[in-house]
This record gives sequence, structure tokens and C-alpha cells, in this order.
Amino acid sequence: MTVLDARSLNRATLDRQLLLRRSPLTARAAVEHLVGLQAQNVSPPYLALAARLDGFAPVGLARLMTDRDVVRIVTLRSTIHTHTAEDCLALRPFVQPARERELKLFRKGLAGVDLDRLTALARDLVEEEPRTLKQLREALGAEWPDADPQSLGVAARCLLPLVQVTPRGVWGESGQAALTTSEHWLGRPAGPAYDAETLVRRYLAAFGPASVKDMQTWAGLTRLRPVFERLRPELLTFHDVHGTELFDLPDAPRPDPATPAPPRLLPEFDNLLLSHADRTRVVPPEYWGRTWVGNVSHPVFLVDGFLAGVWKRTETALTVQPFGRLTKGEREAVTAEAVRMLAVTHPGEPYDVRFGTVIPA
Repeated sequence: MTVLDARSLNRATLDRQLLLRRSPLTARAAVEHLVGLQAQNVSPPYLALAARLDGFAPVGLARLMTDRDVVRIVTLRSTIHTHTAEDCLALRPFVQPARERELKLFRKGLAGVDLDRLTALARDLVEEEPRTLKQLREALGAEWPDADPQSLGVAARCLLPLVQVTPRGVWGESGQAALTTSEHWLGRPAGPAYDAETLVRRYLAAFGPASVKDMQTWAGLTRLRPVFERLRPELLTFHDVHGTELFDLPDAPRPDPATPAPPRLLPEFDNLLLSHADRTRVVPPEYWGRTWVGNVSHPVFLVDGFLAGVWKRTETALTVQPFGRLTKGEREAVTAEAVRMLAVTHPGEPYDVRFGTVIPA
């Protein structure tokens, strides 16, 4: 069985992540291909597409948000993602078992709470008008004053497909995260859930070659081995250098590991870094954990396809902090990529690109 080393996996994943060369895809088509974009904060989906797409402008994704073609909703790994409307309606039911497991962690705070009643009441509240999580907790607390307010909010989020309504998530605008149901916001019912085989194929198309544990890490689900076994006759199999079995689509790109990979600036929580159990295809072992301070993740940049450091934008400058030594040519290429990104996201605004400290030692 063919063994794929870290560089081979790196180039295959970068190609499918639209990071080996910029793609002509539309913003909507890219969000669909990538099966959503991590969206803990407002800017990451925009920065993720700026790194991946040729001709991208933030207004393109912003318009999709206001037109309700894409939405922000808790799905994979219990985190907020930007998904197409179609993926929102079919992917959220697929990951519902994970939301129900999460809810069990808060059962003490929900003692005496009728969850069916809570679901119905919360739906009525957010479909009457979008509510912030604070407003929703207060309204539910009036019904169950002895329950833990945080647990009531978690229950509503786990039991209902709550989307963040605009202007939240729109580039250049501000607004609190107000919630309503996906069905109410999109004007159509949720489901049916994607079948697991469809999601395996889509995951491999965007993140493969990959192991069963890799996909389980991406989805926040378990027990996916039987799905891969059912698909085995139509998939190719490989091993990584540790002997882990990897699956892949027969016609998916697997470029020569010597293929050049230009620098890319990525946002915090980019799914490239979060969607495999073994992240050494992108993150060198010596840099593991260095992009985090407490529970805060910093934006990162890639050199030769691998994590090479972090960056931060302030009002007047973009500061790049390499974790190791860069050659003169690599520094120039990273600077050029930073200038390009700023021209896409903040056109006409003067910025310096500097090499310095983002995360103090």
C-alpha cells in the first residue's frame, strides 16, 4: 500500500483547500466546496476566502449574508460556521447527535426543566423576533427560575438550529449576535439530514486523503468507521508514515510533493488547521500549540505549505512573527502576500507590513 509522507499530504490538502493556487470559484461555490468556514469571529470567513480566491472582494460574501444565501450557525465541533443555506439545513441535522451529547454535560443546571417545553418556548421566542442569547436566557429563566441560566441558553442552542441574523457577520457592519431558527430565517424546513456517505465524500474532496479519526475530528462525531467501510470499494487507500490507513476519492488531486506552495495568510481558527486528528500535514511538531495563548488563537501564515508563524493587523500596520528563520526570498514573498491581502480586505488604506513580535515569548 502506498505511503504518503507529510509533504504529499500537505500538497494534496492545500490543493483541495484552494491554497496551492488561487481559485476562480465564486464565494458561494467556495463555501460549499469547503463545507463551510469556521466563523468564531466576523472576519475569519472573509480572510479565508481572500487567501483562496482570485478576484474575491468582501462585498461578495457580505451580499450572500444579507441575501440569506449563506448563514452563521453552530455545526461542526460545536463551533460557529458560515455555511450555504442548503448545507445549513441538511448538515445541522447530521451533527445533531453531537449537540445532544453536549447537552448532557449541562443536565445538573437543567434539573426540573421539561426540554420539549423549552424547545417549543425558545422557538416561539426567537421566531417572534430575533433574540440575543442573553435575552433568550432571561426569557427562559422566567419560566424556570431555579435553573442555571447558562444551561438554559445551551439547551436552546443544542435543541434548535439557531442562526445569527444579519447585520452580524456582514463585513464592515456591526451588530450583536441575535438568533432565530434556520427555518424561519431561510423560509423553508430543515432536513432531511445528509446521509453519512455524502459527507464522507465531501470531506475527502476538501480535506483528504484522510483517516476515519480525521473526519471524526472535523465533524465532532464518532462511530464513522462503518461508513468508510461501506464506501471502501469506491475509495483508494493509503498509509501515512505512522501506518494509519487513509482513504481518498479516486479522482481527487494528489500533486507531486515538490509542487511549489506560495505563502498564504490565514485567519484564526482556519479549518485547514483544525480538521484532522493528525495535523502534521500542516503543523510542524515543533510549532504545535504556539498559535494559542490561553483560549485565544492568532491568525497564522504558511511558508512552503506549512505553518510558519502568526500575524496581527492593527490600525496602521500588519505585523508578521515567524517562528523560525526565513530566507530573504521567503520574507519578500510573505510581505507581498500580506500586501495583497490588505489590498483585498482594506483597499486604499495605508498599511505597513512589519516583521516583529505578535506573541511575546
